[in-house]
Amino acid sequence: MTARAADRQSMPVRLRDQLVTSFRAEGLQPGDRLPSESEIAERFQVGRSTAREALKLLEQEGYVSVRPGQGRYLSSSAAIEVERPITRFESMTTMLDALGYHTQTVVLAAREGEANDAERAELGLDAEQHVIRVERLRCTLEGEPLIYSLDVIPTDVIPGPLKHMNWSGSLNDLLSAQGHSPVSSAARLRAVELPEATAERYALSGLGPWLLISESVVTASGRHVLYAQGFHRGEKFAFNVVRR
Repeated sequence: MTARAADRQSMPVRLRDQLVTSFRAEGLQPGDRLPSESEIAERFQVGRSTAREALKLLEQEGYVSVRPGQGRYLSSSAAIEVERPITRFESMTTMLDALGYHTQTVVLAAREGEANDAERAELGLDAEQHVIRVERLRCTLEGEPLIYSLDVIPTDVIPGPLKHMNWSGSLNDLLSAQGHSPVSSAARLRAVELPEATAERYALSGLGPWLLISESVVTASGRHVLYAQGFHRGEKFAFNVVRR
């Protein structure tokens, strides 16, 4: 993926965050009417499609409500300030950057193989379809492990030899570059220990418990393009939930 393509992909996300900052700076309250797409596009010097996508992200997060025929309004949820809510769909790369971590990504393995029963169920695959399994470790620059992840992708989603792909960056950006932009996921959270074989293989024993986030990621068309399992160091990460 080129730097220009990655920049285009992240523009709605950046604008979403800029809008939240702007709304707070202007003292907007729940129930206040928001600027239109065209007004936002002009103010922030972006295209209307970028403004529309950013507002859609805020709608999905419950920050903005739409009244048909009247416009968009700040919802009551805007009064609740939650840092990195678990309902926000974002890549690990984006999350770590936002939390202030300076990290490095170690690609432990990237190989093709048959999908197991759980992977087929999560990705909606036929018995004969293969998958790419990518194992990675996110560490601080000093080498302290933060997140071990196992990501499973159908082989037809990422064409070409595996060795020609850059697996160290955002998988969301990589999928978007192949025309499969992720938009949402269904996630499950639970406290676990790393599988013993994995912990021994990568010298990760004794660092638990880990917070496992398992999620099935889909595109706007509803296609399941990624089954991600991220083991987060329990003492390093906490996620917030807004209850409505």
